[in-house]
Amino acid sequence: MKKFFKMIFAGCLLVGADCLAYGQQKQPVDYVDPFIGTSNSRWMLFPGATRPNGMVKLSPDNQRSVWQGGYEYSTGSIHGFSFLHGWTMAGLLMMPANGDLTLAPGAPDEPFKGAGAGFHSRFDHREEHASPGYYSVYLLDPRVKVELTATERTGVQRYSFPADSSNRIMIQLNLPSEYGVDLKDAQITKVSDTEIEGYAKSTSANFNDYCMYFVMQFNKPFHDFNGYLNQSETHSHTEVKGAHEIGAYVTYPTNKPQQVLIRTGISFVSIAQARLNLQTELKPYGWNFDALVAANRKLWNNTLKTITVDGGSETDKKKFYTNFYRCFTAKMIMSDANGKYTDACEQVQQLPADRKVMIGGDAYWNSFWNLNLLWTLTAPDVVQQLVDTQLEMYEKTGWLSKGPAGIEYSGIMEGSHEMALMTSAYLKGIVTKDTDIAYAAMKKNVEVEPGTACGGYPGNPQISEYARLGYVPVEKGATSKTLDYAYDDWCVAQMARLLHQDNDYDFFVKRSSNWKNVFDPISRYVVPKKENGDLISDFDLFSVSHFVEGNSWQYSFYVPHDIPGLVNFVNRETFLKRLTTGFQKSETQKFAAHALDRTMGQSAEYYINQGNEVNMQAAYLFNYAGKPSLTQYYTRRILDVFYDASPYVGWNGDEDEGQMGAWFVMSSLGLFEMNGGTSPDLRVDLTSPLFRSARINLNPGYFKGRQFLIEAHNNSAKNIYIRWAKLNGRILNDRFISFKDILKGGKLELWMSAKPN
Repeated sequence: MKKFFKMIFAGCLLVGADCLAYGQQKQPVDYVDPFIGTSNSRWMLFPGATRPNGMVKLSPDNQRSVWQGGYEYSTGSIHGFSFLHGWTMAGLLMMPANGDLTLAPGAPDEPFKGAGAGFHSRFDHREEHASPGYYSVYLLDPRVKVELTATERTGVQRYSFPADSSNRIMIQLNLPSEYGVDLKDAQITKVSDTEIEGYAKSTSANFNDYCMYFVMQFNKPFHDFNGYLNQSETHSHTEVKGAHEIGAYVTYPTNKPQQVLIRTGISFVSIAQARLNLQTELKPYGWNFDALVAANRKLWNNTLKTITVDGGSETDKKKFYTNFYRCFTAKMIMSDANGKYTDACEQVQQLPADRKVMIGGDAYWNSFWNLNLLWTLTAPDVVQQLVDTQLEMYEKTGWLSKGPAGIEYSGIMEGSHEMALMTSAYLKGIVTKDTDIAYAAMKKNVEVEPGTACGGYPGNPQISEYARLGYVPVEKGATSKTLDYAYDDWCVAQMARLLHQDNDYDFFVKRSSNWKNVFDPISRYVVPKKENGDLISDFDLFSVSHFVEGNSWQYSFYVPHDIPGLVNFVNRETFLKRLTTGFQKSETQKFAAHALDRTMGQSAEYYINQGNEVNMQAAYLFNYAGKPSLTQYYTRRILDVFYDASPYVGWNGDEDEGQMGAWFVMSSLGLFEMNGGTSPDLRVDLTSPLFRSARINLNPGYFKGRQFLIEAHNNSAKNIYIRWAKLNGRILNDRFISFKDILKGGKLELWMSAKPN
């Protein structure tokens, strides 16, 4: 009997099964479903194995090089398992195979056997499983079970082969991905019959140059090593070298079923560093695959149990913890176990002892609303690492980076919202060192016209025009730049205030009101403005021209640092009427603009777009216009209808860095930061919580391990309105609290009702 229960427990560890029937209490990690949203999703949203912000994101792929490439849940085949799923970063694909030799992955619409077939395979979702840090699938064509797990910088695979004399493992350095990869130079070398090593120098998205090095070890000797170029074998049994299309395969002929384990360490510095990462991170586990899976389950559960919730449905909890999980899967560690990394100028650097890791990824664009709040509450150590990354980049290569994929200057999106994260971190006391350096770096972004740096695009383009005119003219750039640059000015002003730089504070806080300069004084909507001061004529309020991933209607609510000023400027009654109309017209579309979307400048009318970052503050704007009951109503509606628990929907939009996930988590708690935690009062807006109670377990190292409890009395699907509230027994007369109140620990109590108050 004891042996039986041990087997059950091991199964729970591996597949994240619901173990309640066997007396095991369900943990936060058990609610995570990595398949949610993996249909029609981004390259960075994958079902495979990783650790929080891991360099290795080892996951199945099954699409061509297309937008939203990677894993598509509705596709019934897999062409390989690749190690990198970071924004504009891909590399090192592996796949078990047997039967007729084929040297190309194959696409979903190509044959699986015979002439023209690739080494891809069909699979059945009933034989596919995933939980944080673990993935498995049975491949129907080679009859191989594949299992994946990972540490930060290594991936471990377990292939269960059938008896077959043609068993092989394909290793390919060019692979289909979302942005595509131009493989400039690559090499795979046989070190021994249990180890190979290599590298792949790549360019992606016209800015990201990187070289991935790897060391791959096998627990059993392979029979042969064979290289291939451009889908032709090289007949070399020791090494293959080339560009564009390069790969190798090793063989495992056998007359009985066998398991083969492969451990792979990667680095962006050197092969020696890849071997160091492998040896360092896998030393505690050796070849014990199951021990590593169990360690990953514990690690992820410790991350997720920083917030525990009670009440609500099982589906609500599934959505909550899956969204929470996604907040830690898109960013990507770029430095090695000993602190070495390759900078934006492709020079090898060594982190100082007080800086732990370099973290890259997509832009921080508008992540200041929810992702900053979630990170600062649940992972202040990660916030420290993100700020350290920015300071290290500034000191070594001259600028902060708004999207440091590959530790490069991507130039992606508008504004420099990494500065909002930095400002919030300093104001909240999470980061206390290098304040002068941080301020100098931030000030440079809003004063110096950027050129190029290390082949990339830093800073705020057209900042000199913005400084000269008070706005970015339509001839020089997107109108929405002005709104982003005004917010950047605000962030710099708050840092100046913190450092008692009074003159700078006065200057930049005044300049942060430049948002008014692109509003039509008559209509009180944002309208593109020419260099001569004229507004463009015949402007379409819903045109996407001159705006970054949004339209004028949406951007006319985009002044995160001065919503009270915006309400007064527009007129409260008009502001409220516009906002209410927008939500009423969007509710039938579940607040997802894809249903009414337009591209390539075509005309279509849409209002609320919860599926893109520009508009994700909209429901909370009612708090500033005297209608908090509408904030409570619409945040609950979005939680219920926009977010889904299926692979086919998940998010009706572009979840790329965890901002949509963070919106669900923080709104479920009833919390939101309108200005991204960049004001002296650190205001946190309140709304209707999803759960009866929630406990935030604050970090012991930063916040002394206090707990903040949120209790929503009489909470239900109908009782969504806050009648009255208490903070630590004191009646609240406002619709907000301070982040400082949360850090002190204590209790926020809300009494809920079915009627608006």
